[in-house]
Amino acid sequence: MIIDSHVHLYPPEVNRDPAGWAATNGEPRFAALCTRLRTDGRPVQSFPSVDELLREMDRAGVGRAVLLGWYWEKPATCSRQNRFLGQCVRAHPDRLTAFAAINPLAGHVPTLQEMHRSRDDGLIGLGELSPHAQGYAMDDAGFHDVLTLASDWKLPVNLHVTDPEGRDFPGRVATPLTEFVALARVFPKVNFILAHWGGLLPLREPAVRELKNVFYDTAASPLMYEPEIWSRFLAAVPADHVLFGSDFPLNLYPKSEAQAEMARFLAEARAAGAGDAVLGGNAARLFMG
Repeated sequence: MIIDSHVHLYPPEVNRDPAGWAATNGEPRFAALCTRLRTDGRPVQSFPSVDELLREMDRAGVGRAVLLGWYWEKPATCSRQNRFLGQCVRAHPDRLTAFAAINPLAGHVPTLQEMHRSRDDGLIGLGELSPHAQGYAMDDAGFHDVLTLASDWKLPVNLHVTDPEGRDFPGRVATPLTEFVALARVFPKVNFILAHWGGLLPLREPAVRELKNVFYDTAASPLMYEPEIWSRFLAAVPADHVLFGSDFPLNLYPKSEAQAEMARFLAEARAAGAGDAVLGGNAARLFMG
């Protein structure tokens, strides 16, 4: 089964007016990254409903999608996202898996309460988180409390990573790569999924390859790298530590495609030699036991 390990889906009120909703709810980074237009006037991404997502999965031959939260700046937005994702998972348990959005700036008790409620709602991981964008440090005590509970519960954690040598774009936030290495060492029982090829971390810091709890997803790859990145990365990192992820509904091929879709990126992965483990087996093992 093909599993897309990096998909975003938003509540209906966000989809109706993403920019207006972001302004009203105090989410400027979401507005900068997700509601902006490209130079030709087209949006960088779409805002599909859950039914539209399922139809796109069917078109591409994707059996299951892992719905990630987002790195919201407001804890209240995290809660709303989590309740929505819980509804999606309960409605489509055969097709959808979901992670919880968390912001420890809510405070110790509210944050852990949100984690408990999210687990009760059927969410099985945390992410996509970005301390650098959400307003707290990687060594923040509240964040470490979150990861301690994630360790106890065996929850995987997806973290946003920016390539330090990548191009600039509105809303871009730097994520020093050495901080991810340190975090993985402090929490050896947490399986960390570093998004966007981990900013090429294992190619720049070979020591991280020794850490068995660090995985990488391929989200948004065509916007950042040529297809050769697949062979280059898989030559350095064992295939069982790489997860196929599209970052849908981000449009990965804006120069040639009018809107976001999954099939072309899946074809790119296959053409580059991604096997069954990368395309679904690793995710099934990590997320579904």
